[in-house]
Amino acid sequence: MKRLSFFFSLLILFSLALSACAPASAPLPTEPPAAQAAATEAPTEASIPAPANPDRILATTTSTKDSGLLDVLVPLFEQQSGYNVKVVAVGTGAALQMGQEGNADVLLVHAPSSEKTYMDGGYGKDRALVMHNDFIVVGPSSDPAGIKSKPVAEAFTAIYDSKTTFISRGDQSGTNTKELAIWKSAGLDPATEKPDWYVESGQGMGATLTIASEKNAYTLTDRATYLANKANLQLDILVEGDNSLLNVYHVITVNPDKWPKVNYDGALAFMKFLTDPATQDVIGKFGLDKYGQALFFPDADKTDADLGL
Repeated sequence: MKRLSFFFSLLILFSLALSACAPASAPLPTEPPAAQAAATEAPTEASIPAPANPDRILATTTSTKDSGLLDVLVPLFEQQSGYNVKVVAVGTGAALQMGQEGNADVLLVHAPSSEKTYMDGGYGKDRALVMHNDFIVVGPSSDPAGIKSKPVAEAFTAIYDSKTTFISRGDQSGTNTKELAIWKSAGLDPATEKPDWYVESGQGMGATLTIASEKNAYTLTDRATYLANKANLQLDILVEGDNSLLNVYHVITVNPDKWPKVNYDGALAFMKFLTDPATQDVIGKFGLDKYGQALFFPDADKTDADLGL
């Protein structure tokens, strides 16, 4: 009996010794690895604080939309600022009218003489240069009026004398304003005379180019919209490079002193975005990959005088 008790005592001592030699258990992690990694990630777009009034209306010319430029700039602005942009693409005349009536917050337009009248009336608060491209005269490759490479006023005179179909925007847009100025410089006024060969589309630039192509007609267009639609048109560039064909775009904030309910903070944010060097770089590179040439040239670091305005 004493031997048995002695044996059990040895067995218990041996078990205790084995336990003391066993390795300690690893401590449980206080946070799963995935959670730890997530805590070090950079903030996402959702972390951008929303503006107090996030909705903003941009009234602009059809050329900025038809060229595809706004499809790049607007999402970029919304991502960086938290604003929601409603784009209303109309002629510059209609865009200025929207601003004059307080129905837009900010304007992106290209009719400098009309813009100055707008600013002189106190309807705009701020105005800044954004970019330029140029106007061109396009028409059928057969060139029935023989205008190729002529100065633009001479080209318009040849169209007038030959009574060859010309498609006008007829909508008081920046392009239409430029067209009428060219006719005036040539001492002609088909918009008032309304001959059969002078057709007013009353539509945007993309639609007007399509009509001109279908009718084998001439029209005045900005280069960007033409290049963006060229694959679907039977129209060639016939007149270009004339100094009078410069096409300059400004951004204008609608005056909150006249229209207190406009989103002036949002308008000013968009103006600063368009004139920011990073955005100007985007504008200057737009079109290079697809068309082999820039569709717009950034001008925020210039003055109107630099561009001869």
